[in-house]
Amino acid sequence: MKNFIVVVFVLILCSCGEKLIKEPDGLIPKDEMVDILSDLAILNAARNANPKILEEQNIEPTRFVFEKYKIDSLQFVTSDTYYASLPKEYEAMYLEVEELLNKIKDSMTEAKKIKDSLLMDSRNKKSPIKKPNIKEAKDSLP
Repeated sequence: MKNFIVVVFVLILCSCGEKLIKEPDGLIPKDEMVDILSDLAILNAARNANPKILEEQNIEPTRFVFEKYKIDSLQFVTSDTYYASLPKEYEAMYLEVEELLNKIKDSMTEAKKIKDSLLMDSRNKKSPIKKPNIKEAKDSLP
């Protein structure tokens, strides 16, 4: 009975390591998939934040990304499904996406700080209000 339990346990462990889905033809490489997922996240956030901007520019986020990376929806879906069948790799990819988005956010925040400080500096230079010119009073005592 103990041998049977050990055999079943070993079979279960071995089956967990098998790939559930075969690697599809035209699989998008992981690094490119991370870039695609990042771009989709950015464009979807832009669409949710201000849909008029994308409408005015006639940009549909998914189609735009597919054209940028020269892929089609079937290739994207099959690649995404394949990577989703490998949970550890899929999680690692999404952690990379999150890291990339955080880097972009940090650089945008830094650029905004610089822009705001330059704007404040130019406003201060153009300000018609003159600061009072206070000269130090000399001490009258010797």
